[in-house]
Amino acid sequence: MSETRRILLDGAVVQVVRHGDELVAGDGRTVGVEEAAHLPPVVPTKIVAVHLNYRSRVEEFGTRLPAAPTYFHKPTTSLNAHKGAVVRPERCKWLNYEGEIAIVIGRTCRNVSPADAGAFIAGYTVANDYGLHDFRDTDAGSMLRVKGSDTLCPLGPGLVDDWDFRGKTLRTIVNGTVVQEGSTDEMEWDMHYLVADIARTITLLPGDVLLSGTPANSRTVYPGDVVEVEVDGLGRLTNHIVSGPVPIRDDCGAQPTESDEVLSTAMGGDWPKRGR
Repeated sequence: MSETRRILLDGAVVQVVRHGDELVAGDGRTVGVEEAAHLPPVVPTKIVAVHLNYRSRVEEFGTRLPAAPTYFHKPTTSLNAHKGAVVRPERCKWLNYEGEIAIVIGRTCRNVSPADAGAFIAGYTVANDYGLHDFRDTDAGSMLRVKGSDTLCPLGPGLVDDWDFRGKTLRTIVNGTVVQEGSTDEMEWDMHYLVADIARTITLLPGDVLLSGTPANSRTVYPGDVVEVEVDGLGRLTNHIVSGPVPIRDDCGAQPTESDEVLSTAMGGDWPKRGR
């Protein structure tokens, strides 16, 4: 098992290999893990995310899983990196974390079986599938602004190959407190199934990212909060929340809302009305 990262090193984008507490470039230059300026570990042509996959999340909302997974798309402009700032636009209030595991495609993949899909995976990384639920009333179908706004897809810190996704624990930590914890054994559809399902009609290219779902207890975070997602064997992704200096324009488009749909999703099991 090895881990590669993409960093800025002396002003250039460089791929490095992690050796303990050091990152080593191909030309021999080294930098400490904590001192490195990280970039997203991969450069995807697309980011595809599954809606519901963990049993605890389904139970939290008192719903049922569909017969097959459903998906949404995050633009590549939503990409962010380890230690990057996640921006909550002014006039928005309901920004939620969702700790996840990202599958990274290693070679062109189309029309493969779940049994064969593992051979097309380059590795895995940690993700945080942030949601700006203020736009949920207008974008609930596409999730475009909810999940696709700038900075809302941190990945990292590195890409780990030859990692077995079975029986692994995922934790999300806000300001030092564990707020989300689940096992990959909760997943209804495993990593290989998700790759095969998408690749039935969509060609997956090297570097493409599939987000595999989040367990229960996605909640709202606020400017100043530090959010970390930790996965056994993949490391810890750290980001901080900042307030955007420019408010969402009010002279075009749907505006941020605070309906029962927004509140029930943002607050999850803490929503007092539970839809009643």
